[in-house]
Amino acid sequence: MADAQRHFALAGRSASESVVTVMPTGPAWRVSLRARPDAVAGLSKALGLTLPERPKTSAEAKSRAALWLGPDEWYLLDEANDPLDDLSGEKALHSAVDISHRNVGIRVEGPGAEACLSAGCPQNLSLKAFPVGAASRTILGKSEIVLWRTGPQAFRAECWRSFSIYVMDFLEEAALDAGA
Repeated sequence: MADAQRHFALAGRSASESVVTVMPTGPAWRVSLRARPDAVAGLSKALGLTLPERPKTSAEAKSRAALWLGPDEWYLLDEANDPLDDLSGEKALHSAVDISHRNVGIRVEGPGAEACLSAGCPQNLSLKAFPVGAASRTILGKSEIVLWRTGPQAFRAECWRSFSIYVMDFLEEAALDAGA
């Protein structure tokens, strides 16, 4: 049997206007983590970062990030190491599901990044309301995304692979408007 090869949904796509750049992220491990409050300390220790416990927050350590999505839910991202390896020995009750195959990341960066995303996201993305490190599940156009502010003029949008072309098309059009 021939080796199966994964084809990246957004290979070769990017948009760059005078004030904003939209481009796919590289490969990463993505894990949906669910756990009760009494398991957070042990899971945090296993992951090497403190899982955030407040709405709209995130935590980072080395190549790993944990985004708070709900009282018992986190979105883990790691571009270097599989978080499941670190969670495999954890005894506290939790659910950790690899969703790397399901999701795609898109970076939106530059002075027009906020305007580009605001074209389809109803959330207030001003730096005051959505500071660096803020993360939330929201929508962009007609697609659900996880949005994470990684810098004053930088965001990462994570969406389902099946919606990635729609989200990329949307952001490319919004980038044109932001650059106008």
